[in-house]
Amino acid sequence: MKKTFLYTVAVLLSLVFLQPVAAQELPADAVYPDWQSEIPLAVHPDTNLVALYNKTWEIASGRVRRGPEGLPASPYLDENCYDDQIWIWDGCFMVMFSKYAPKAFPGKETLLNCYVPIHDNVKTPLRIHLRDNPPLFAWVEYENFIFSADTAQVDLVLKHKRYLQKHYEYFNTVPKGNVNENVSPNPIRRNVVRDDAGEIIGYIWDGGASGMDNTVRGRDAGGYGKVMWVDAMAQQALSALYISRLCQLSGDLTQAELWQIEYERVKRIVNERYWDEKDGFYYDISVETGEPCRIKTPASFWVMLAEIPDSARAARMVKFLEREQYLGGKYPWNSLSRDDKDFNSATGDYWRGGVWLPIVYMGTKALEKYGYYALADTLAERVVRQQLRTYHAETPHTIWECYNPSDDTPSTEHGRRARPDFCGWSALGPISLFIENMMGFRSANAHTRTLTWNLKSHNGTHGLRRLRFGDVKTDVIYLADKRKVEVTTSCPYTLIVNGKAIRIKTGTHRYKVKAE
Repeated sequence: MKKTFLYTVAVLLSLVFLQPVAAQELPADAVYPDWQSEIPLAVHPDTNLVALYNKTWEIASGRVRRGPEGLPASPYLDENCYDDQIWIWDGCFMVMFSKYAPKAFPGKETLLNCYVPIHDNVKTPLRIHLRDNPPLFAWVEYENFIFSADTAQVDLVLKHKRYLQKHYEYFNTVPKGNVNENVSPNPIRRNVVRDDAGEIIGYIWDGGASGMDNTVRGRDAGGYGKVMWVDAMAQQALSALYISRLCQLSGDLTQAELWQIEYERVKRIVNERYWDEKDGFYYDISVETGEPCRIKTPASFWVMLAEIPDSARAARMVKFLEREQYLGGKYPWNSLSRDDKDFNSATGDYWRGGVWLPIVYMGTKALEKYGYYALADTLAERVVRQQLRTYHAETPHTIWECYNPSDDTPSTEHGRRARPDFCGWSALGPISLFIENMMGFRSANAHTRTLTWNLKSHNGTHGLRRLRFGDVKTDVIYLADKRKVEVTTSCPYTLIVNGKAIRIKTGTHRYKVKAE
């Protein structure tokens, strides 16, 4: 009887959380016309970067859409591809910049439009394009929770509906073909590969399902269906790791331990099977022989984001980002290594060299996991400055879906320029990487009321006004001429500047600091 009662309460709570916003409650001319009052205000001596930051938010505001009747979450963020379809990994990455202005930019709400049709088997008006897209929900929900302390969201996805746990199992079991009429007509092609003992040791994906549409991965082993994809395994490890961490934060220590055990299991398999000692890189491997398919792409850095390599292996991986002939240089994070015979130097040809902001963001955070902050910042700034130069050089002046690995132009798809106004995940550059890596606001923890700032003197007077994380609303500006940080805050918090903790008092105060 007790279990039945608790289940009923959980279902009722989830229904409350899932009530869509009625379209008539919103202004007729815009979904959120006052978005300018919600975003953090950037202060930086390079006014072109600030202008790009503001323009990116403006473009993103046009991607906030009301959904058709029956959509679980409306309004939601649209990636700007097809009006009748959504993507899992696009939606996940959009949470990472929308968290800075959640009232105006419904990032986490967008995820409900994936959770409900997949895990509640509810028909909704938007089709999910390829349901075995990268399984990033747990990572994204954790990062959003740390920043926002949005307990209601975590209770929904971790406790009441268990969407995160369900999706982990779903990725292991989803069959080929369409699941139901609510799915995109593109078939789901992934297979699970097991060893003789029945343990999952890999996944067979393809370009579309992996998100890397026309990638040449698998080429030397006979094609997509002949290899186990290293990023699929790494992303499952990432999911288990962050489910464990969310359980820990939520006080469920038993479940946290069980998910940590699952993470360690997948981590072991990746280290045993996908590491190539000869090259010092994690590769896709042949289903038939287990041998590496030596095609270098940034997809291998999902392994680092999932904290799988030891420091020695990570160091060998990083060398490929330090060299222009592979994945570094003026236009880094190219989606195919420059020494590959199919690298397209003219435009990048989408995933045959094109620079993609979700990969740049993922890789940046992967480097940070292992302490490569300087490299992470350098490569991130190169990409954002390419976005800035391309914004001015190209017409229309906008943010593009992906970028050329050799020039300040968009990449191409089937010979045409990649999509404009893609905010969308490309907003990660001028917003998230600008805030987190160029200005150095590494992390904001709403639970501990801690803001960590890698303050760089070469930026001059710079910082953020109206930054919100959890219940903290603060202005944080480095005054270069005074070598002080001026902070205004609604409540006390800890500001960690280049490793030194400062107890910030309510109101406006100045603190002597040492910048790098």
